[in-house]
Amino acid sequence: MSSVWRSSGWVLTGAALILALSLGVRHGFGLFLAPMSADFGWGREVYAFAIALQNLIWGLAQPFAGALADRLGAARVVIIGGILYAAGLLLMSTADSAWSLSLSAGLLIGIGLSGTSFSVILGVVGRAVPAEKRSMAMGIASAAGSFGQFAMLPGTLGLIEWLGWSAALLVLGLLVALTVPFVGLLRDQPLPSHGGEQTLAQALREACSHSGFWLLALGFFVCGFQVVFIGVHLPAYLVDQHLPATTGTTVLALVGLFNIVGTYTAGWLGGRMSKPRLLTALYLLRGVVIGLFLWLPVTQLSAYLFGIAMGLLWLSTVPLTNGTVATVFGVRNLSMLGGIVFLFHQLGAFLGGWLGGVVYDQTGNYDLVWQISILLSLLAAALNWPVRERPVARLQAQSA
Repeated sequence: MSSVWRSSGWVLTGAALILALSLGVRHGFGLFLAPMSADFGWGREVYAFAIALQNLIWGLAQPFAGALADRLGAARVVIIGGILYAAGLLLMSTADSAWSLSLSAGLLIGIGLSGTSFSVILGVVGRAVPAEKRSMAMGIASAAGSFGQFAMLPGTLGLIEWLGWSAALLVLGLLVALTVPFVGLLRDQPLPSHGGEQTLAQALREACSHSGFWLLALGFFVCGFQVVFIGVHLPAYLVDQHLPATTGTTVLALVGLFNIVGTYTAGWLGGRMSKPRLLTALYLLRGVVIGLFLWLPVTQLSAYLFGIAMGLLWLSTVPLTNGTVATVFGVRNLSMLGGIVFLFHQLGAFLGGWLGGVVYDQTGNYDLVWQISILLSLLAAALNWPVRERPVARLQAQSA
């Protein structure tokens, strides 16, 4: 058992480093909205659409990246993803039109993220640790992504202020390229076939015929809508409320810092309590937090408190959602099935990021999108409540 845990420790280290870099850079994209839009005279919709497209491409590519990782091992997928991610950042640094921005920040980075983020990396973690430790291990790996957000947001702002947005993107591209050598720590191999294993088509049919799978996916849509809308548009929203530009950066950094606590705690609780019921509670709390933020006067203090509260709830959904998928369907096809659920997250992310820009350009404020976010919290809570965390009949028969 000690040798298993030593091996798992290396896998967790590699997963943590890759997620910290990949998600740490990704969470800073909201800081580029104002300077790029100002330099090129764009409305907020141009940049918002490119980031929304990034999330959509990320989601569409994720099931395919996950299926390749399940069948071939994650190393090749992460290497290709890291190279495309870095290339997208380099090209983004020279983008001077809506088309070139959508190609770089949207298409290339979107595909790159599909190979270097949750579904692929948590699939590696799920295969590397014993079932009873899986939820906590996923929470630890997810928390590393949050630490990357906390650590890299102030650094990204500093790079923009020091070098300008274009050179800052070049530096971030070099940092993302470090995901390639970290692949050696993952030591991921596809699970050996023992005959009679599910085919890809059989795994898809089994999941698609399970109501809980669709309820989880639809609930995750709400998560994507909320986190991308807030991540992309909150800094600009706070400036609109006459707060300093640094306030938005600090709030997003607080989200990252307290999300370390939130994701670890969610992973720990997920090993002891019903994960779907925890998801219901998280979405309800999100609705309360957003409602209070809008109801109270917007000050630096209220913004910081909002960042702390949202941080505790930010990515806590990830280990709980992926952990439920692993419990119900097993880990052999976890990266692919988790990728399909994540596709719905990214459909929500596309809508949240893009709709924020459209509504602002049409009305001059974000009020409608904030209100939609609260209503969607209630919907997600209702969707997750009936999900049952019970292995499918195939797994029950195997363990009998």
